[in-house]
Amino acid sequence: MRLHGKAFLVSGGASGLGEATVRGLVEEGGRVVIADLNQGRGAALAQELGEDVRFSPTDVTQADSVGAAVQLAVEAFGGLHGAVSCAGIGTPGKVLGKQGPHSLEAFAKVIQVNLIGTFNVLRLAAEAIARGETDDEGERGAIINTASVAAFEGQIGQVAYAASKGGVVGLTLPSARELARQGIRVVTIAPGLFDTPLMAGLPEKARISLGEQVPFPSRLGRSEEYAALVVHVFENRMINGETIRLDGALRMAPR
Repeated sequence: MRLHGKAFLVSGGASGLGEATVRGLVEEGGRVVIADLNQGRGAALAQELGEDVRFSPTDVTQADSVGAAVQLAVEAFGGLHGAVSCAGIGTPGKVLGKQGPHSLEAFAKVIQVNLIGTFNVLRLAAEAIARGETDDEGERGAIINTASVAAFEGQIGQVAYAASKGGVVGLTLPSARELARQGIRVVTIAPGLFDTPLMAGLPEKARISLGEQVPFPSRLGRSEEYAALVVHVFENRMINGETIRLDGALRMAPR
């Protein structure tokens, strides 16, 4: 896919991996709808990046909310060619902790946002992309999900997060197989330890220690490196139905 002039939706696009993705797509000539709950950051980023960027206040767990963001892309840019799901939360908790069993409500909330929210974006974006014209090889667009290395090596206390991200990995291949007939690719990226707002609250010593766990490069990943992979996946149509680890060869320990 040639990104110039194409329209994309990025959930969680107001900060972290999502913001870097928005910037990366715009640098390649893409037109983007930022779909995020944070209205202040989302609106400010859209204003900064100019007329090819719009902001839509979005709760990924709500069908009408994501639908409005998709519709904004169609109305503002004449269609939709790709979507990236970056919205997510992480609530730590053990199956059986000192205070008793894991909160069922907390577990369900993580699944609702990370897995069901990702599927909500996938299904509604796919519907809009499928209405577009194909290119000379029959492609209409692509959808990129965000999982985590926790899907494969979830640590103690990550049971909800790992389950949600494992679900994202699990829906990738069947979605890609089904949507192939519409010329839509589905790919998932599984980042390792990245320097995102979730990490920003940690002491510098802790951040350095986490980065040193990565074999090479021995540091936290940069959001721009995630965005660069997003751009490449959109451009390389042979990448399909795959979960790509972006982790510097990291394999998480139990703790």
